[in-house]
Amino acid sequence: MCISADIQTLMLTMLILLFVIGIVVCGFIFSKTTKGIPKSWFEWKTEFRYQYLGIVGLLHDARYASRDRVVLYKQPDRIAVITGGNRGIGLRIVEKLLACDMTVVMGVRDPRSAEVAVGGIVDLSQTKGKLICEQLDVGDLKSVRAFAERISQKYQKIDLLLNNAGIMFAPFKLTADGYESHFAINYLGHFMLTHLLLPKLRAAGQKGKNARIVNVSSCVNLIGRINYKDINGLKNYYPGTAYSQSKLAQILFTRHLQTLLDAEKAHVQVNVVHPGIVDTDLFEHSATTAVPFFKKIFFKTPERGSRTVVFAAIDPSIEGLGGTYLSNGGKGPFHADAKQPEKCEKLFQHSCDLLKIKQYGNGEYTL
Repeated sequence: MCISADIQTLMLTMLILLFVIGIVVCGFIFSKTTKGIPKSWFEWKTEFRYQYLGIVGLLHDARYASRDRVVLYKQPDRIAVITGGNRGIGLRIVEKLLACDMTVVMGVRDPRSAEVAVGGIVDLSQTKGKLICEQLDVGDLKSVRAFAERISQKYQKIDLLLNNAGIMFAPFKLTADGYESHFAINYLGHFMLTHLLLPKLRAAGQKGKNARIVNVSSCVNLIGRINYKDINGLKNYYPGTAYSQSKLAQILFTRHLQTLLDAEKAHVQVNVVHPGIVDTDLFEHSATTAVPFFKKIFFKTPERGSRTVVFAAIDPSIEGLGGTYLSNGGKGPFHADAKQPEKCEKLFQHSCDLLKIKQYGNGEYTL
């Protein structure tokens, strides 16, 4: 009987172990950044890092859910410019800004469909906020310049600039300007837009009430690396690597720009935000599309994902705290490179060189 009991215990242990292994394997398969199977150790390693960060991110969202709040208050005199905003987190950001009675200018690829999308969640005939939709493809520098010129002509000041538009885990593609799409859309286009609109932000800022720039990044900045030798990833492209590079770039940019703004004593602050792990269409290229119920259970809703972004844009408690990386309504962990001023400056200058910007923030651009 003792032998039989030992065998039963061993079999039960093996079954439990197999079950756990099965859960882990399934979790890995259905949460990969791509629908395909990694083809090299480099790609496998990238996926393992994403798995780890995903778990840490979900735990962080759960742990700090109680502080993930934003208080909306009326600000009818303020003008906010946001890139994207016709879906996901951006749509809910626009909803909140309109609830503050702001004038909200959306830079989107299809202005008509964006207005329809916002009208689906906000009664535009009743809101005291004002919605304006302008054409913008942030991945096309010509479009960025045209958008910035229109905005600069229409408005004497801009109080808020929310660099929100982005892509994630997309297949390899070069933009018309010759840049990898993640780097171009998530980072470089916003770098240019901020340069062109900075004079209007300076005009809006005043002592005790800074104009604000908010860059929407991600926790995956922690595994990002700026590959200066192959910024477009031509030699070894992998979507997850391209995405994390672009998100680290946003943080390095944020930190150095704040240093420059502080040096000139401008009443402008720039912050960077991780909105959380959010159930949006950005995951369309990942394996998570096979298990939508998992995202519904464990991921944030777009409404919750929008909270820290709006918090960074309007909350009085962070007035004067530019350069801060925010997550779930408070400070969050970010890449060690962003704590080294020389590395922040290196990317900033590299970006200026790529775009042929001689004096960043003067709003001028020469072809």
